[in-house]
Amino acid sequence: MKKKFLAALLISMVTVLLALSGAFAAKLLCVSHQELKGETTVAKCVDQGMEFAIMDAQGFVRILTPREIEMTRSINPKAFETKAFGVNFHHLAPVIPPLPVSPEVSG
Repeated sequence: MKKKFLAALLISMVTVLLALSGAFAAKLLCVSHQELKGETTVAKCVDQGMEFAIMDAQGFVRILTPREIEMTRSINPKAFETKAFGVNFHHLAPVIPPLPVSPEVSG
């Protein structure tokens, strides 16, 4: 009985940690217009010349250069299809979609 309780407790703790780690993943935030609330996509904002930054799970923000944006767009285009949010609304911004796993990696 004690082993079942400990196993259930361990499983629930792991589930909570995994849920929290996803909630604090990296986000793309608009630096140029800090009041954006998802009215447009990140791609449209970038095409208009707006600056973006990446906020990581610890809350550190790094401004992206045009070259970084270009390379990220070529590697992970789904990141630019998300709604654009300004720094003031970082809590509403969606996390950056992960890269798809290639068939070679998944087995």
